[in-house]
Amino acid sequence: MEYRRLGASGLLVPALSFGAGTFGGRGELFSAWGDTDAEQARRMVDISLEAGVTMFDTADVYSDGASEEVLGAAIKGRRDQLLLSTKASLPTGPGPTQYGSGRARLVGAVEASLRRLGTDYIDLFQLHAFDAGTPVEEVVAALDDLVRAGKIRYLGASNFAGWQLMKSLAAADKHGLTRYVAHQVYYSLVGRDYEWELMPLGQDQGVGAVVWSPLGWGRLTGKIRRGQPLPAGSRLHQTAEAGPPVDDEKLYDVVDVLDELAAETGKTVPQIALNWLLRRPTVATVIVGARNEDQLRQNLGAIGWQLTTDQVARLDKASATTPPYPYYPYYRLPDFTRLNPPAV
Repeated sequence: MEYRRLGASGLLVPALSFGAGTFGGRGELFSAWGDTDAEQARRMVDISLEAGVTMFDTADVYSDGASEEVLGAAIKGRRDQLLLSTKASLPTGPGPTQYGSGRARLVGAVEASLRRLGTDYIDLFQLHAFDAGTPVEEVVAALDDLVRAGKIRYLGASNFAGWQLMKSLAAADKHGLTRYVAHQVYYSLVGRDYEWELMPLGQDQGVGAVVWSPLGWGRLTGKIRRGQPLPAGSRLHQTAEAGPPVDDEKLYDVVDVLDELAAETGKTVPQIALNWLLRRPTVATVIVGARNEDQLRQNLGAIGWQLTTDQVARLDKASATTPPYPYYPYYRLPDFTRLNPPAV
């Protein structure tokens, strides 16, 4: 396994992390993802640790907290061998302390996550969404207090807009508080919006990308192709509306190239899609999930080899899209990169 620094921090994270969204199986959305119980989860953790996958990501909203509970049971007795990453801010109920990023909410959410996970500290705690109703100074101060209390070691955000992340970082800098070093983001061959603003921001500010849904919400599994119906076992039947939108023709264009590269390399479509992501600037770790051991072992095969420069270029071309305003007017000009060089 390859290990990388998480943003501008001293924390080393594996290039691949394990996503525990399939643990628990409560609720309509998460039961469609998976229903891994504690015994099965222990086996998944065994396989991951054997491969050097030492970070496990979850959230308080995953299966109404059951994901954290199952993960906590699965790691019992080996907490010192791994990193725990979890998130809060999204609503977990109707009460005023069950949503958002105010001080009361964050303190309560962290305490609840610690209980469910069976630990006394969280390695990486991320805000699952930006709370526009709470002053950022209150948010970063509350998080800093939790870090100083030893309940959190590193901070991150998830799904923030560029201005939201930058405002939070500026507030932390102004008051000498703990900064975010991670941004958990959606990024894949069929979803490259991260590149236009958030990637340059991360590179400039020392914020590493923790990538979720690297296979495009299950679309880059190798089972979805032009002119064929969705496979019967695909979770897209139940969850497509909840995930990132993907243009079908763009998806098929990307899959066509992935199929070509699979024939050339002897690797699978998901392994190639993951390997492409691992080469991208600012990417610290890519979260992979699995509903069974076979899926997990296949995903682990994305490590230990590299696509060639030509193969990367073919994937870049097939997956490229026109950037949104205000980027597209200038990126069409050949000399614009003198002012704004691309992330490297």
